[in-house]
This record gives sequence, structure tokens and C-alpha cells, in this order.
Amino acid sequence: MLNKVALITGASRGLGQTLATFLAGRGFHLIITARGGEALAATAQALEKYGQTVIALAGDVDDPMHRQQLAQAAQQLGRLDLLINNASILGPSPQPMLADYPIETLEQVLAVNLLAPLALIQTTLPLLKQSHGLIVNITSDAAVGGYAGWGGYGASKAALDLMSLTLSHELQEDGVSAVSVDPGDMRTQMHQEAFPGEDISDRPLPDVTIPFWAWLLGQLPVTITGRRFQAQTDRWLIPA
Repeated sequence: MLNKVALITGASRGLGQTLATFLAGRGFHLIITARGGEALAATAQALEKYGQTVIALAGDVDDPMHRQQLAQAAQQLGRLDLLINNASILGPSPQPMLADYPIETLEQVLAVNLLAPLALIQTTLPLLKQSHGLIVNITSDAAVGGYAGWGGYGASKAALDLMSLTLSHELQEDGVSAVSVDPGDMRTQMHQEAFPGEDISDRPLPDVTIPFWAWLLGQLPVTITGRRFQAQTDRWLIPA
């Protein structure tokens, strides 16, 4: 049986790094990417002990040429079973109210958090169809909370949720599944940036979500497509 292949964006630290480690331990070959080349290389080196192929390509998912590089790496490995769109940006910190939000900055948040994941899906879709693959888009409770000061980031994730649901309907006949996952608050660099100067040591590390990921990957993708999940709750599936 051929090893499955996963592509993870934002994989140099935090949740992306945790997912890369988890998947390598389950026998996945990996394509990992992030903007920081040094941190990405360190992650790739740490994954060597699992004995899987790891292709680390530093770059920005907002760059069409970089997305093409990622798709070519998947073609090199011969398949793509799992695409995890984890890379995202917070925007200004502290975050401004929507009434004061610089439109040019909001355009960049939407470009990275919404348009880049869709573009990467489009670029890798032929391989996902061949493998009847699973698309996982990482969302946030900000997508549904309407929290003051989180409107820009939250809007990008709300749109990502709708995109995931729509793709699940549009790609069903092709055997490609799509879900969105809210990993919950975690002790990560982005979470610290969202709360500058505050102590976030009470937040769990990203590996708290591993039981959820173990469960998710044990499901047939066609049985979960279109769903939105919360990785840190007693009930992972959010009722429709």
C-alpha cells in the first residue's frame, strides 16, 4: 500500500508543526510550507526520525508561483490525500474595530486567509480527485462570535467556512471532501499576537487537539464532508 501524502501550510510552528509531526508518525509523506525558511527547515529536520519523505518549501501561500511549487511537489510524490490550509495572518495587533479597519490591510487578510486557500485547492484539485482526498480548512470561533475587535480576521474565517461547505457540495461527485476545523484557543505565537502583553500561559499547547485529529483521520471522508468541527470540545461536531 502506498503511503498517503499530506500538504500542510503554516507548518513551521504551532498547530501546523503539531499536525506535521502527528501525520509523519502515522506514515504520511509530507509537503510542508511556511514563510520562515529557517523555522521550516528545523521542523523538517525534526521529522526525519519518522522515516517519511518530507519536502519543505518556504514561501508565501499568497504567491501563485509558490502554490505551483507545492502542487509540483505533490505531483513528484505521485498523489495528494490530505490538504490542510492552516496558514493565516491575524492582521493588525491589537486589532482595530471594523469602522477603523484599514481596507488595504483587510484586503491582505482576506487574500491570505481566504483567497490563497481556495487558489491552492484549485491548483492541487486534479491530484485530490485522483486520491479522493480530504481538504481541511482551519477556521476559528471568531468566524461565528462577532467579537468586537475581531471583525477582519473573523470575516476571513467566516468566508472560509462557507467556502468549505460549498466545496463539499460541488466536489462530492468527484469524491473530494472538505471540512472546516476550529482548533480552539491555543498557546501559539499568533494567539500571543492577538493579546499583546497578556499572559496566555493558561492556554493549552496545540497537541491538545491530537485526539480530535486521530478521530477525524479515522473517518471516511465522504461521511464527514461539509461538516464544521471544534477540536477542543466534548462534542467535536458542531450541530447544523
